Amino acid sequence: MTKQVKPVLQAKILLVEDDEDDYIITRSHLEDLTSFDSHLTWVTNSLEGLQKLTEGNFDVCLLDYQLGAETGLSLLKQAVDSGISTPIIMLTGQPDKQLDLQALEYGAADFLVKSELSEARFARAIRYALSRREFELERLNRLRLEADNRSKDRFLAHLSHELRTPLSSILGYTELLLESDHTEDARPELNIILNNGKHLLSLLNDILDLSRITANKLELRPEPTSLRHLMLDIYTLLKVTAIDNGLELTVNSLTPLPRLITVDGTRLRQVLINLIYNAIKFTDAGSITVDLWMQQDAAKEMLMFRITDTGVGIPQRQLKDIFAPFTQIEDYLTRKKGGAGLGLAISSELIQRMGGSIDVVSEEGKGSVFTFSLDPGDITDTQRKPLSLEPSLNNIGGAHNKLALTGEVLIVDDLADLRKLSAHWIQATGASVDFAENGAEAIAKVKHKIASGSYYDLILMDLHMPDIDGREATVAIRQTGYQYPVVALTAAMAKGIRQQLTALGFNDVLSKPITKNQLYRALRCYLTGNSALTDNAALTDTSAADSLPLHFLVVEDDTEAAQLMQILLESLGVKTTLAHSAEECMRELALLHRFDRILLDLGLPDSDGLQLIERIEHNYPDNIVIVVSGHEHDVAASGSAIVQQSLLKPITKQALNRLVLTCR
Repeated sequence: MTKQVKPVLQAKILLVEDDEDDYIITRSHLEDLTSFDSHLTWVTNSLEGLQKLTEGNFDVCLLDYQLGAETGLSLLKQAVDSGISTPIIMLTGQPDKQLDLQALEYGAADFLVKSELSEARFARAIRYALSRREFELERLNRLRLEADNRSKDRFLAHLSHELRTPLSSILGYTELLLESDHTEDARPELNIILNNGKHLLSLLNDILDLSRITANKLELRPEPTSLRHLMLDIYTLLKVTAIDNGLELTVNSLTPLPRLITVDGTRLRQVLINLIYNAIKFTDAGSITVDLWMQQDAAKEMLMFRITDTGVGIPQRQLKDIFAPFTQIEDYLTRKKGGAGLGLAISSELIQRMGGSIDVVSEEGKGSVFTFSLDPGDITDTQRKPLSLEPSLNNIGGAHNKLALTGEVLIVDDLADLRKLSAHWIQATGASVDFAENGAEAIAKVKHKIASGSYYDLILMDLHMPDIDGREATVAIRQTGYQYPVVALTAAMAKGIRQQLTALGFNDVLSKPITKNQLYRALRCYLTGNSALTDNAALTDTSAADSLPLHFLVVEDDTEAAQLMQILLESLGVKTTLAHSAEECMRELALLHRFDRILLDLGLPDSDGLQLIERIEHNYPDNIVIVVSGHEHDVAASGSAIVQQSLLKPITKQALNRLVLTCR
């Protein structure tokens, strides 16, 4: 049996000692320590010692207490105050308990009497100092890495803001021109601008997603999701793109599929759009087929997707790298098509985080087949049926595009283009607009309004402005006594920002580039007036939508109270669906997406009511929530854009009638 040899420690040691005899003795003792391979450097005074330590090339410093007329404690203190991390062992000729304690208090790693240098304690002291040095280096490296990550996060937030701000103008004004009656001849060119602007935005989102994945900061939010609605949405979106490219897009279910699955619907949608859009992009003729089926995999039933195209295919040598970040198919077709090479890497990571895996089979010149699986959650009791992509009246999104609102909105933004764009959309609803170019002007205008006895009904506040930014301005505005809604506008939607802004006095936050639907959602919540349904994919005229009865969702765990509210609402001509828990609520929303109102009790058995409101706002932001509570609920302090008002229990028919009248 071979005897295991302990590794010899490498140690660069600095000796600060003014006595040459002691230097020779110390060097001799170090040479006797067979467990160390030491390289000794000798200096004779504090000044040289501090200079050597500052260079940072030593693992351990042996420091004599008595250095001529001064003590080694002064050098020890200077080294510690300068942030020098090299462990220092103090040496003295005589044992002195008080001196020992003083040296340790000043930051020494150990204290040794010179007569102990030949003993095992000397070896232990050096070994301990080396371990401490290694630990300190690891700590410093960790702090440096954390600082680098913070710098990267700040850079990405700044980059996001700098790119999203001009994209807001590009996309917004292009949509305005497309809606105009005076640009018929330029519609093809405007659509090219709009599509390329959206492409730039998608590339930016890919870069930020990859950064979050790398930093392990990307969070999934699994919710009950209607598989049919998800696939119908994707099919409707990409079918037009396929037709424009002369291709046929079909979606099939090979087995009955669960009506509801529990996934992060936003991320699954992102994966499918990326894979199907890639298939369209790299197919010049033929078709793209999307197949779905359920498959038993070991102990778990998995939901399977297969995207098959008849496109250019992928060379065999590149298949192994196809899911690596920044990888593209290196031929002229790919360079011609463009892209950052991030979509497949992000899709692969998202699929793994959703409990599945992805694979690709391809033959150059004949096409590719991407197959992936994911965990659909608990589908034991879920109804299953073949997938149907026929639109139905139950799939009305209820987009309130035609608004009739009253009130005055103050737009605070340092960029004139974005002020003008937001104003155009707001004035189209009937509301009036005022402007401020910076935080100081906004504060002054609010103070002037208050002094004249009036107020702004809503303030849209950009966060990133020179001098006084949106945060400082809002704090100052709240200090004036202004109690009406303030909505933040930002391109840097970092984790936890909503809670931070709520604490500063904001009611909501909208991400840039702001879309018209996103802005109108906020206007519906914070301004008074009436809204009506307009055209959508499911209905060809608004009269059909107007003829539909109102549909409310009542979320109440008390069965008798829920049934009573249902009876009262139906007596007022309102169709009513009941949910007795947060999970039932999310399942109903997954199937219908939008109700005319959601009456939500805060005291639910499986979730805090405010947390449920946050889930609804994240997944189904076009809904309006009416809080039902046994005590007064401060709507303005809720920090949610979808909470419009509160009703105090017990609910009367008169209160419900007033609510119904505001919806018609």
